[in-house]
Amino acid sequence: MTYDRILAGITPLLLALGLMSCGHSPPELIVPGVSLQLAQWRRATLEDVSYRLFLSIPTGQSEEIEGKIEVAFRLSDNSRALQLDFREDPQRIDTVLVNGEAPDWRFESEHIVIPPGALAVGDNGVEIAFRAGSSSLNRNPDYLYTLFVPDRARTAFPLFDQPDIKASWELSLELPADWQAISGAPLAQQSSAGERKTLRFEPSDPISSYLFSFVAGRFDVLTREVGGREMSMLHREPDREKLLRNVDAIFRLHGQSLDWLEAYTGIDYPFQKFDFALIPAFQYGGMEHVGAIQYRADSLLLDEAPSDGELLSRASLIAHETAHMWFGDLVTMRWFDDVWTKEVFANFMAAKIVNPAFADINHDLAFLLRHYPDAYAVDRSEGPNAIRQPLANLNDAGQLYGPIIYDKAPIMMRQLESLLGEEAFREGMREYLSTYAHANADWPALIAILDRGSESDLAAWSEVWVNSPGRPVFALLSEEGAELLEQHDPADKGRVWPQGFSVLAINEAVKGSFFLRAETARTRLPEPLSVNPELRIFNADARGYGLFPASLGDLDNWALLDELERASLLLNLYENLLEGRFSSPADYLDQLTGLIPGEDNQLLLQLMLQQLHPIYWTMLSDAQRESRAPVLESTLWNSFEARSGASQRKVLFDAFAGIALTPEATRQVRDVWSGELLMAALPLSERDHIRLAQELAIKRPAEAESIIAAQLAKTTNPDEIRRFEFLAPSLAADRSVRDAFFASLAEERMRQTERWVIDALGNLHHPLRTAHSADYIPASLALLREIQVTGDIFFPASWLHATLQNHNSARAVAAVRTFLDANPDYHPQLKMKILQAADPMFRAQRLVPAQ
Repeated sequence: MTYDRILAGITPLLLALGLMSCGHSPPELIVPGVSLQLAQWRRATLEDVSYRLFLSIPTGQSEEIEGKIEVAFRLSDNSRALQLDFREDPQRIDTVLVNGEAPDWRFESEHIVIPPGALAVGDNGVEIAFRAGSSSLNRNPDYLYTLFVPDRARTAFPLFDQPDIKASWELSLELPADWQAISGAPLAQQSSAGERKTLRFEPSDPISSYLFSFVAGRFDVLTREVGGREMSMLHREPDREKLLRNVDAIFRLHGQSLDWLEAYTGIDYPFQKFDFALIPAFQYGGMEHVGAIQYRADSLLLDEAPSDGELLSRASLIAHETAHMWFGDLVTMRWFDDVWTKEVFANFMAAKIVNPAFADINHDLAFLLRHYPDAYAVDRSEGPNAIRQPLANLNDAGQLYGPIIYDKAPIMMRQLESLLGEEAFREGMREYLSTYAHANADWPALIAILDRGSESDLAAWSEVWVNSPGRPVFALLSEEGAELLEQHDPADKGRVWPQGFSVLAINEAVKGSFFLRAETARTRLPEPLSVNPELRIFNADARGYGLFPASLGDLDNWALLDELERASLLLNLYENLLEGRFSSPADYLDQLTGLIPGEDNQLLLQLMLQQLHPIYWTMLSDAQRESRAPVLESTLWNSFEARSGASQRKVLFDAFAGIALTPEATRQVRDVWSGELLMAALPLSERDHIRLAQELAIKRPAEAESIIAAQLAKTTNPDEIRRFEFLAPSLAADRSVRDAFFASLAEERMRQTERWVIDALGNLHHPLRTAHSADYIPASLALLREIQVTGDIFFPASWLHATLQNHNSARAVAAVRTFLDANPDYHPQLKMKILQAADPMFRAQRLVPAQ
C-alpha cells in the first residue's frame, strides 16, 4: 500500500470518528505531516508560544549542525499527548527535557510525542538537543539560508509547524568569524572566540513558523538610510560596476514601496527592522521573511541596458515582497488553503505600487501580459485548480502554489475592486488588517467585511471565481434578430462568471468601444456591435476573463488599434489557436513575423516573441520550420540591427539566439558569444555568455566540448563557475554523458540547487533533442512524488514544465497518458500539475502537421 493510499484510508476514518472538526479533542492517530485536525487541536490548546534556538554552523558544508531549541508555551488541556513536528531521522534527537525532567517520550510518524503526564495545565517548557536536518537549510560551500515555506521548518528542527501558531523567536548562531548573518530581529549581541563568533538576535515579533529565517555566510553588507529608515542588503556580487549600477534603485524601490503601503493601509511598518539578502540561485524570485527578505540575486541585480519589462519586473518583485509585510506577515492565513490570499494581496498591491514609479508604462498592458497568459495556461488544461483549494495536511501545501494563485487571483481581485469601488475596497482592507493584526484570518472573514459595503452577494460571487476552477468560453450567436454573446461553462456545470469588459468595434475605419456587463449566460450586444463590423475585439480593455472569439483576419486592422487592444487581440488569437479554432499555426507565425519589424512597444514585442517561440519549435512540422527559419532569422536579425535602444536590441538578439537554426544564424550567435563580432549597444553579461554557450553547445554539437571549455575559462564569478560546471554534462554532445547525468538526478544531493536542475533539464529537453529526451519522461514522472517530498514548493511544477514543454510527439504524449493510466490513485494535486504541464504538449501534438 502506497503512502498516498494510507492517507486516503485515514481520512475517511477521521471523518467517521468526527475528528476532522474544530473541536478540542486531539487526534487519536498520529500521521505524517501536520494534519488539519492536529493543527486545529494545537491551536485550541496552545498559547503564548516562544522559541529560543541555538545553532552551531561549522565551516565545512558536510559537517553536522548542532542545535538546541527551547519551546515555551501555555497549555489548556494536558489530557492527551502533545506532538512536536520533526521530519527527520529520530537519531538526530539527542535529548528531550520537559519542565526540567526527562519524560518517556517517543518518536512516531515525524513527531516527537510527549506523554500527558509530563505536561502541566498552564506554563510548560521543552528543551531539545538535536542535529539539524539540512534539506531546507540550503547549504553551500560558504553560505547558507533557510527557506521554510510552507512546512519545512520541521525538516530542520522540532517545533509546532503551522501558520496559526504565531511565536516569538530568539535566535543565536555560532559561525565562522568571517561570516555575516541576518534574521528577522535586530542583532542584540556579538562575541568572538578565535576563528568563531556568536551572534544573538533580539526576540522577534510574533510570526508564523514558515516566516522565521536567517541567512549566514560570506556576504558583503551595504547599509543605507531610506526615508528615515535604516535598511541593509547582503550580497555576493563580485562585479562592482554591476552592483553600483543597481544598488541605488534597489534601496529606492524598497523605500517607495514601504511609503506607499503605510499610506494605503494606514498602518506603520509593523516590524522591528527591514533588511534583505540577495542570494545566487535562490529558488524563487523572492521570499517575504519578516524583516529579512530573500531574493534571487539576478532578479534585482540587472544587467546593463535592462528592458522595460525587466525594470518593471524588478520593481514589481520588490513591491510584492514588501507588501507581504502587511499582507501575509502582519495578517497571516489560518491554514494554507488560504495561502493564495497573501499572494493575491501582494501581487495586487504591487501593481498599484509600481504605477507612480513607471509613469511611462501602460500599466493595464503590463497587468494583462503579466497575469493572463499564465492563468489561461492552467485554466485551459485538463487539470485546472480553483484559487481556493481544500488541504487536509500541510505536507501537500506546496502544491497549492502556481499560476492560479499568482495570476488568476489578481485578475479576480481587480474584478472585486471594480464591483465594490476603489474606496470601499480600500476601507475594507484597512479594517481587515487592523482587525487581524499579528493574528490569523481566512478568506470568508475578509468577504464578510467587504460584504457589509456591497449590494452584491459576494459569497455567491466568490463561489464561482474563487472556489471553482476553469474559465468561461464566449461565443457569438443570433436569436430572433439579435446578436448575443453567450458564456458557456466548459465543465457543463452551468456556472456563470459575472464580469464586465469592453468590446471594440470598427466599421469603415471608425472605432467605437462599448462596455458589457456579462452577468448572465447570455448578453445582448448593443446595436453598434452587431451591424456588420469589420472588426470586433472582445475584452479590449483587458478587464474580462475567458476564451473570447477571434480570427486571424482581425489582424488586418492592426494599425487602428492601440497598445492594449493589440495585446488583447494577440492573446485572444493565441488562445483560439491552441483551441484549434483556426487551422494553421504556421499562418499565425507568418503574421507575427510580419508584425515584429514595425512594433516599437517593448512589452508588445516581448509578447509576440513569447508566442512565436513555442509555435516555431513545437507546432510546426520539421519541413515548415526549416522553410521558415531563414525568413524568421533574417527578420529578427534585421530588426535587431535597426533598433537603436540597447534594451530592445537585447530583447531581439535573445529571441534570435533562441530560434537560430541555420548554420549561418548559429555562426552569427557564436561570433557574438566569442567576441569575434562586436555589436554596438548590445551589452552582454557573464550570465548572458553562459546562456549563449548553452545554446551553441546544443546547436553546434561538434564544437560543444570546446565551447564549454572556453566558457568555463572566461567565467570569473565563482558562483557562476559552480553553476556552469554542474550544467556542463547536460550540454554534452555524447548521449551517454547526458543519460548518466539525467540518471544522477535521482539522487537527492544532485537536486540540492533546484535552479541549476531546472536549467539542466532545459538543456536535456531542448527542442532539438526531444527525439532522444522523450526517453527520460517516464523516469521523470516516476521521480515526481519524491521531488515533491524533498524539494521546495515550486520545484515539482518547474521539473514538469522543463521536462515536457518542448515535446510534441505521440511518443511523449503516450508516456504521460500511460503514467496517469497506470496510477489511477495518484496524488491528486500532482496529477493536476502533470496535466497542466503537459497541456502545451497535448495541444502541440494535435496541431503539428503530420511529418
